[in-house]
Amino acid sequence: MLVAVLPDGRLQDLHADGGPVGPPHPVADLPAAVAAREAADQPRWVWPATADIYPALLRAGVRVARCHDLELTEALLLGHAGRWGEPRGLAAATARLRGLPVPPDRPRPEAEPPGFAQGALFDALPASIPVAAGDVLALYADQQRRLAATEHPGRFRMLVAAESAGALIAAEMGHTGLPWRADVHDELLRELLGPPQPVGPPRRLVELTAEINAAFGTHGLHPDLPAEVVRAFARAGIQIPNTRRWVLRQVDHPAVTPLLLYKELYRIWTAHGWNWLDSWVRDGRFHPEYSLGNVVSGRWGARGGGALQVPKVIRRAVLADPGWRFVVADAGQLEPRVMAAVSGDTRLARAAAEGDLYAALATDSFDGDRAKAKVALIGAMYGQTGGDAIPALAVLRRHYPIAFEYVETAARVGESGGLVRSWLGRTCPPPAGARRDAGLDPPDEVAPPPGRARGRFTRNFVIQATAAEWALVLLATLRTALAGTRAELVFFVHDEVVVHCPADQAEEVAERIRECAARAGRMLFGDSEVRFPVDVSVVGCYADAK
Repeated sequence: MLVAVLPDGRLQDLHADGGPVGPPHPVADLPAAVAAREAADQPRWVWPATADIYPALLRAGVRVARCHDLELTEALLLGHAGRWGEPRGLAAATARLRGLPVPPDRPRPEAEPPGFAQGALFDALPASIPVAAGDVLALYADQQRRLAATEHPGRFRMLVAAESAGALIAAEMGHTGLPWRADVHDELLRELLGPPQPVGPPRRLVELTAEINAAFGTHGLHPDLPAEVVRAFARAGIQIPNTRRWVLRQVDHPAVTPLLLYKELYRIWTAHGWNWLDSWVRDGRFHPEYSLGNVVSGRWGARGGGALQVPKVIRRAVLADPGWRFVVADAGQLEPRVMAAVSGDTRLARAAAEGDLYAALATDSFDGDRAKAKVALIGAMYGQTGGDAIPALAVLRRHYPIAFEYVETAARVGESGGLVRSWLGRTCPPPAGARRDAGLDPPDEVAPPPGRARGRFTRNFVIQATAAEWALVLLATLRTALAGTRAELVFFVHDEVVVHCPADQAEEVAERIRECAARAGRMLFGDSEVRFPVDVSVVGCYADAK
């Protein structure tokens, strides 16, 4: 059962191909009408953008089980056609269908902290958008045709469904909020930084600034300005390309230790300090605003509140409600397991059937040296070509040639200007197109080598984008598994999910998470030897999770 939410607020029943079933239904109260249909037959809702529509439904107390997000699907289909980054909104997609000039996407307003005025349903859609009710139906039908023409339609349909489910989950997490103790947060900040000052940085940052200047034998250096720090090291005879952590750790200079601490504390002060606390925590909850479809790998972004970069020390302020617990699940060695699954390398898959993939790899091929096995596998995924990785990579190439060739092929395609795809069909941007970071920096074991940047990007894209898909399918299946319980999905960071639930339900929730992790692996890769275990912690404080 499909029901479209039209731009004028009417509802339209649809056939599977997007054709209308009867005339549209005028409704006086859209949230009430959606709630009634959801209770009656739980349809899949077809609407322009979940981010625009669903928050207002949630504020009205209405939740839906399934949707098809036209905007996110358009972005996936554009990417598959090598047009990543082109306008994907309803007006742009409609213009393409009509053969008209394509307008740019309207910018979404910056995320506002809780407590600010909230707009009504469809307030984000300007009245000037020239989109009629029939355009929504035509776009859905067109997307179904394009989807069927992809290389692996079944996989791509799963990607579209998971992406749309992710948009629902992101809105629900933002609406529910993460339990947060403002008083504990304030104590942590005072412990780390000293008391807040009426003007300027707190005392500890002032002290570290003085230490850094003394180490360089200078005055007036601003440690928060990378260009000044690079010049200071150059005056000391040390050339560094930037002030990133992994670069500074390789430098032997007395300024390094206070500089690293300064960078850590400065980020806490600016990103999660007192101003953040006053703005983003209301009534004991932090309400982040996630965004989907803006990172090429499929990982989630955050439009407000720094949800994806909460330091572990600040997580000490994330305390479960009385009588409740957090169930925190973190996927172990996810990307290497994905590499084993997508490449079809049976020997690597056998290692990935074990709880510790690196240990199994070490026993099988690296004379028991787990560290060397880890360096080899991570180096292959991130394109490490020098140092200790050279002999380890040679072993990997000899013992796991299918897996090694899988990422090597992706790198060659990228270097030649071609496109590579994830397992479900998410596609990297073209060389001349808009480029955004595919995800996090390489692990500390792997410093990125110079040159051949696009080859390194596409090499990791096929793995990291597929890992993001596994995590998205896990979230979608877990949401269904928790339906009807009091448990709340409250937080998600890349491959870690946090559920807030009554203490007496925590073990049951933990088991459901493990089941959903295994199910996500089967849904993506079928009957594979590769296991996708999750480390599950039941804690009262988020910082205590493994």
